[in-house]
Amino acid sequence: MSLYEEILEQREKISLVGLGYVGMPIAVAFARKVQVIGFDLNEEKIKLYQSGIDPTNEVGNDVIQHTTVTFTSDETLLREARFHIVAVPTPVNGDHTPDLTPVEGASRILGRNLTKGSIIVYESTVYPGVTEEICVPILEKESGLKCGVDFKVGYSPERINPGDKVHRLETITKIVSGMDEETLEEIAKVYELVVDAGVYRAESIKVAEAAKVIENSQRDINIAFMNELSIIFNKMGIDTKAVLKAAGTKWNFLNFTPGLVGGHCIGVDPYYLTYKAEQLGYHSQIILSGRRINDDMGKYVAENVVKNLIKADIPVKQAQVAILGFTFKENCPDTRNTKVIDIVEELREYGIEPVLTDPVADEKEAKRLYGVEFVSMDAVREMDAVVLAVSHQEFLGLSLEKMDALFKDTENEKKVLVEVKGILDRQAFISAGYRYWRL
Repeated sequence: MSLYEEILEQREKISLVGLGYVGMPIAVAFARKVQVIGFDLNEEKIKLYQSGIDPTNEVGNDVIQHTTVTFTSDETLLREARFHIVAVPTPVNGDHTPDLTPVEGASRILGRNLTKGSIIVYESTVYPGVTEEICVPILEKESGLKCGVDFKVGYSPERINPGDKVHRLETITKIVSGMDEETLEEIAKVYELVVDAGVYRAESIKVAEAAKVIENSQRDINIAFMNELSIIFNKMGIDTKAVLKAAGTKWNFLNFTPGLVGGHCIGVDPYYLTYKAEQLGYHSQIILSGRRINDDMGKYVAENVVKNLIKADIPVKQAQVAILGFTFKENCPDTRNTKVIDIVEELREYGIEPVLTDPVADEKEAKRLYGVEFVSMDAVREMDAVVLAVSHQEFLGLSLEKMDALFKDTENEKKVLVEVKGILDRQAFISAGYRYWRL
């Protein structure tokens, strides 16, 4: 009997190592069909899951309360499973080199608890070669088992889009790969249990690793182009959004917009690819150029806040500035690698300590990672400038009247309104006399 059949008949279990924005939804999805162990080192997070609370907001408290996933921080329970999925983050260091610490740590934990006949599938974004050249030796060392004989490995890049309720695990074609044909088929069958959109069998693990890392690199480059256009058009006095709207009438024009590119995927993955390329003697030109543009956009936004304060004859030092939104993307509590912090830090260089509000963000995470604290939206008053940085649902309905309440009681030409995503009615604020600027 194959491992897939044993899992299907509840004789074997699946484990998820890493229960964040990616791993937890995967665990919940599989638990509707088979027995699942959900493991994470974060005991506080495990306690939240066990008490029926979803800190990620990815599936909601009700789903967590009714799931059959065994949530645990006890690594020895991993011995009860023989199909393991690793979904831990793969960030970058301060010098933009890959930080493989989480995936290496997960491999050590799995290795210590690995049993014969197991299959380990990595979902973490890595550069081609990491699974076989870095993870497998760790698994072998820790377990004393031999890859290809006692256990098998595969790679299936995660494609979950945090905060997106449409593009989910079930609705996105899943790339799968295995170290040999037999492993590939086992992995494909297991994922087909939950992925309604079907699976795509990549010809090798390295091909699957490469496919993932270029998906986000492609988006990064396209957004960088939009950001560069925004810089150019702003110098020309042309509204970028209006230009893109006109250009978008052509059937093959790509629908990208300027903005801050953060998070743990698009803002990170390109560095994994360029790192490996440099190891092989090739220095990226297009990819790193796009990264430089995107990495500088927070500073660019802050500079334009300051320029508009000056134009409004408002003293820059200690000006009252509010930033609405802090997460790396809309409608998602995740603040990891948010580029809004770049706006904050650049404003501080000018003697401005901005007021931050975000109804969605994980406040504890933001405090731990960046040392920042939030105020409620009701506390945002008497401002000289407001930066609408993240297009949360809660901010979409901000009317002229509601925005007025955030500013000091002064003439509108002294009210500086800066937008990153362009979700407000630009003409309404310009007509009202606001000093309005957007990417």
